[in-house]
Amino acid sequence: MADLSKAGSFLLGDRRVIRMGYGAMQLAGPGVFGPPKDREAALAVLREVVASGVNHIDTSDFYGPHVTNQLIREALHPYTDGLTIVTKVGAKRGDDASWNPAQSPAELKQAVHDNLRNLGVEVLDVVNLRIMGDVHKPSEASIAEQFTVLAELREQGLIRHLGVSNATSSQVKEAQGIAPVVCVQNHYNLVHREDEALIHELNEKGIAYVPFFPLGGFTPVQSNTLSEVAKRLGTTPMQVAQAWLLARSPNILLIPGTSSVGHLRENLAAAELVLSNEVLAELEGIASSHG
Repeated sequence: MADLSKAGSFLLGDRRVIRMGYGAMQLAGPGVFGPPKDREAALAVLREVVASGVNHIDTSDFYGPHVTNQLIREALHPYTDGLTIVTKVGAKRGDDASWNPAQSPAELKQAVHDNLRNLGVEVLDVVNLRIMGDVHKPSEASIAEQFTVLAELREQGLIRHLGVSNATSSQVKEAQGIAPVVCVQNHYNLVHREDEALIHELNEKGIAYVPFFPLGGFTPVQSNTLSEVAKRLGTTPMQVAQAWLLARSPNILLIPGTSSVGHLRENLAAAELVLSNEVLAELEGIASSHG
């Protein structure tokens, strides 16, 4: 079993979490829609997550929809002390599995209550507002109305902490003017590096940065350098990409997702992978070669 303490920890609001977490998105069916092909396998993954020492799980009630939260509740409720479950609101799924904005006050309130019910809790640890101006990347637009709705639910005691996802730097600042922001969840990896300055700003403020798509997501990182480094180190490209993220900044929290216990163990092993300065310099070249 991997020693996750080697990844370090970081404060997510008032919750100290191990920097190697788990993302539950892939537990739903194909395209993050419908039930899993193997429900028992999905439940086994979640139990292995907690047994491995992970104390930060990322989810959303629009995964499935409802599927991942119901699996989390079935596998892990009542939750162990110290487990932090982070969810997000702001989208909904169409009958055709499409991803659609759900940003009105009524929709946001309904989403929070759906998360509460399906996770089986009275208060949500962290709720991210998933900004939907452009589904695949941040785009400028005011989020004051939406974030104010969540801030009011936080004041009512239904949410402990708030964050934003798919956000620009100015949207993060706008949200901070309404209520404290404890995390930002954006697309970032070896190639997709637009958030470098934002990560630094957040680290100085003690705010967590949670990158998704560590290997590129819709357009996977195809890099001979990454593959060669992994082969030389006797590890996998995914492990190298995650170790690079852990080395990048102390406020980066990882949430790699998988529906396989074997892949889960591989991912968690990245917590123990230390990249030399020479390897880190080698990996730096990947971004410029993809520019």
